[in-house]
Order: sequence, then C-alpha cells, then structure tokens
Amino acid sequence: MNQLIDRREALRKTALLMGAAVSASAIAGILNGCKSTPDLNYKPVFFSEDQARLVSELAEIILPRTNTPGAKEVGVPNFIDQMLTQCYKKEDQEFFIAGLTAFEESAKKTFGDSFIYVKPEDQIKLIKTTLETAIAEKKENPNAKRPFILTAKELTMLGYFTSEPGATQVLQYEPVPGKYNGCIPLNEAGNGKTWATG
Repeated sequence: MNQLIDRREALRKTALLMGAAVSASAIAGILNGCKSTPDLNYKPVFFSEDQARLVSELAEIILPRTNTPGAKEVGVPNFIDQMLTQCYKKEDQEFFIAGLTAFEESAKKTFGDSFIYVKPEDQIKLIKTTLETAIAEKKENPNAKRPFILTAKELTMLGYFTSEPGATQVLQYEPVPGKYNGCIPLNEAGNGKTWATG
C-alpha cells in the first residue's frame, strides 16, 4: 500500500513538473508497479538475467560504492557467475540457485516485491535477517551445507578483494617483488645472515 501511495505522489509531482501532460499508459504503468530494472554490466553464463540482477544488487549492498568502487563496479557479479560456472560442483550450483530462489521468495513474501525493487533499507534488513539466521543454523549444525547467503557473501568478498581496485585501493598493497634496496650494509640485510635463496 505504501508503494502505491509513493507512486501516486511521484506521479503527482511529475505531472506538476510537466504541466499535467502525463499519458494514460504512463499513469497505468506507474500505478501498476512498472519500475526501471537495474542494468547488467556483464553477460551472465551461469545465471539467468533476473538471477544476475538479483546477485548484482546483493553484492552491491554487501560492498557498496563509497570513496572506493562498489562490488558492481569492480566486476564482482561476473566473478560470482564465473566461479559458480567453472569451480562449483553441480550439486553446489543447484544448492546456490535454490537458496537464491528462496531469498527472492522471502523478499516477495515480506515486502510484496522482487528484491531488486524493494526499498534500500528493506533490502538491508532482509540481508541482515537472512545472515543472522544462516549463522545461527551453521552454529547449530556445522556439518550442514553452507547456507546460500554465506556463500554469496564469501564470493562477494573474494571477488572484491582479489580485483585490482579492491587489492590496491582498499587493502594495503605492496607490488611484488617489493621494494628494491640495491646498496645497504650487510648487517641490515637479514640480520647479517646470507640468503638461503638467490
């Protein structure tokens, strides 16, 4: 109901700005819940496009853009897609998709809409609740399969911190092979001991 009121308010303001020149089809679309769908910045292989959008939004909420790039910007959704495609067994892939589907159904049941269209504060609330439940379940049964939300969070963190921006802008970074000091006294180079490798 609140979403319908919000849409009506948005429609009223838009009509005022446009001199009340809003078409009937635009009005119907707004009132019936026609919403802009988030863009995908990669071509999913493992996920359907709807699943990829959901995973993208989830990853971005876990690691949003601040003064450093967010998960979407560094390619985390594509990383998750590739990891599931290339590294996970079929049963683990199916388990992930079942969890993703249950997560989406939970959003629809709780908020009456797909996760990607839910208000940001409600998205965060759903993620927190799902994480808390998953952590409690894992503590209770450590040998059970890792719940979907924990795998999604793990893959998001892994994808982010192994990306170039994540590794160089967020973490402390020392390029390999490190700093070269060409001419230093022997007693400062390894406590006076000779290197085992060379």
